[in-house]
Amino acid sequence: MDTLPSGLSALMWFAVVVAAIPLALWLFKRTAIGAAATTPGAMRTVAALALGPGQRVVTVEIGHGAERRWLVLGVTAQQITTLHEMAPVGTANPAAGEAVAPLKQLLGDLGVRTPGAKRDA
Repeated sequence: MDTLPSGLSALMWFAVVVAAIPLALWLFKRTAIGAAATTPGAMRTVAALALGPGQRVVTVEIGHGAERRWLVLGVTAQQITTLHEMAPVGTANPAAGEAVAPLKQLLGDLGVRTPGAKRDA
């Protein structure tokens, strides 16, 4: 019985490994370990506001149920700073057609001045 030449054998193994990568990722995504990393609700972004190049204010929701909290974070390329911690405002998932207060309005209610905001005389 003839064996495959060394170069053809290596090429076939390479094709098997390349084909196995998407299969392994697909299986990982559906296992308990992979699913735990992408579980919705553990942490989610509520709102974000760009203040300048590389500077943002981001509101994230952490926790579940009564333990739920919103963190207002200042984000730069070098660090993340907690600016404020508060209980969630309104409902976490508003009904269809219900208006949600934008981050600029929430920051204005907290007394934070955003760039471009008009000053009261």
